[in-house]
Amino acid sequence: MAATGLIRRALSRVQSLPVGKPLSIRLRPYASEAEAQLVQPKARSTSNLKTFQIYRWNPDNPSKPELQDYQIDLKDCGPMVLDALIKIKNEIDPTLTFRRSCREGICGSCAMNIDGCNGLACLTKIPSGTASTITPLPHMFVIKDLVVDMTNFYNQYKSIEPWLKRKTPPNPDGKEILQSKKDRAKLDGMYECILCACCSTSCPSYWWNPESYLGPAALLHANRWISDSRDEFTKERLEAVNDEFKLYRCHTILNCARACPKGLNPGKQIQNIKGLQGKNVA
Repeated sequence: MAATGLIRRALSRVQSLPVGKPLSIRLRPYASEAEAQLVQPKARSTSNLKTFQIYRWNPDNPSKPELQDYQIDLKDCGPMVLDALIKIKNEIDPTLTFRRSCREGICGSCAMNIDGCNGLACLTKIPSGTASTITPLPHMFVIKDLVVDMTNFYNQYKSIEPWLKRKTPPNPDGKEILQSKKDRAKLDGMYECILCACCSTSCPSYWWNPESYLGPAALLHANRWISDSRDEFTKERLEAVNDEFKLYRCHTILNCARACPKGLNPGKQIQNIKGLQGKNVA
């Protein structure tokens, strides 16, 4: 009923208009295409530019290493250093070389030195300021740009035999080896290591003796298996690392604990091995 009333009122207004009088129609002015192109575009929001000084070295062109500057707008970039590196590689310089995989702080691939501190690029927020410096992990042989040779690091990890070793024959029924919750809790703070090498490459003792000193990461894993209640080679493992250089080059500087992106404390685990050595001899 309401709609019908509105229609009737509208018709009555049309009928009341004087006959023969022209209707005036007001038109909204629109600019032509040519005129529209002359109109100034809206002012863009101010950009947030940041310069990244990145270590560059190419084995195919063996000149001296150099720091190359790249400038990006942080408003068009993710919050992490890895986001910036990917943006630079995708949009500015495809020759930039670095390792990365999971983007979640699990694989340890993107370990590098960011403004003087070792860390994972995927977990490190882009530092404040107008410039940041990114270099490879210190005191490692560089393969190209931010990629270092991890061969020696992995060989040291392999040398501590990071797997369960048993003297007791396996159960004929194939059942697993049980462990109490208390014994399982002893492995906390060790099993989380992702072998990114941030700790070892922050250690001065490892810088000076990389071939003979096992380093924080390998010794942390050595203590992980020494502490495992299911392992039956505890004595042999302690004897294997009881060496002036393999173990006792650690001077408890604790750079390793500060550098670890997982919040672990390799220095504490090394001290535990040293304490067990005296008991093992006794």
